[in-house]
Amino acid sequence: MFDLKLIAQAVIKGNEKELSEIVQRALAEGVSPKQVLSDGLLCGMDVVGERMESEEMFIPEVLMSAKAMGTALKTLMPLLAEQDAAAFGKVIIGTVKGDLHDIGKNLVGMMLESAGFEVINLGVDISPEKFVAEIKNHNPDLVCISALLTTTMPVMKKIVEAIQQSGLRDKVKVMVGGAPVNQKFATDIHADGYAPDAGSAVKLARAVLQ
Repeated sequence: MFDLKLIAQAVIKGNEKELSEIVQRALAEGVSPKQVLSDGLLCGMDVVGERMESEEMFIPEVLMSAKAMGTALKTLMPLLAEQDAAAFGKVIIGTVKGDLHDIGKNLVGMMLESAGFEVINLGVDISPEKFVAEIKNHNPDLVCISALLTTTMPVMKKIVEAIQQSGLRDKVKVMVGGAPVNQKFATDIHADGYAPDAGSAVKLARAVLQ
């Protein structure tokens, strides 16, 4: 019987070539694509997220793991589609108007994608109106809003209000993050959650969409 821990370990190591080979071997030996994803790849990324939170792993290593995971997912996604195994949910992510920081936001996007979410990355300097337009266009389950400047934090509140005023608030969950943001601020602006880093963002995304 194929040991799915080998897949998880290759994800944690961030070895793209080794991971691809192990995934192909698992599929050849009759392991279902869904099992490869849930009991192999996602287990590995959960460990990566936990080690990032505890600072046992740092951004360069996390990026290697996310890149390896992304490559493996390209192999799996067509097979999962055949089995009608939908992604965990659709996510729109963007940095608020007036803020051009995107490293943290991109890392969160990569981690969410690696965890089986469909991610639409809007980029930076995104206005409340643009967020609302993209929600209407893509019908996401979750909206992730990022800000790295204290001066742009109030835009997060405006985005949540714009979503509310457009009648879409009941259809999407909203998560916020970024260096100056905290749980109290998230609660004050009526967001559904706050994540301090990319690892916890994945856990929170799963939790708010349950």
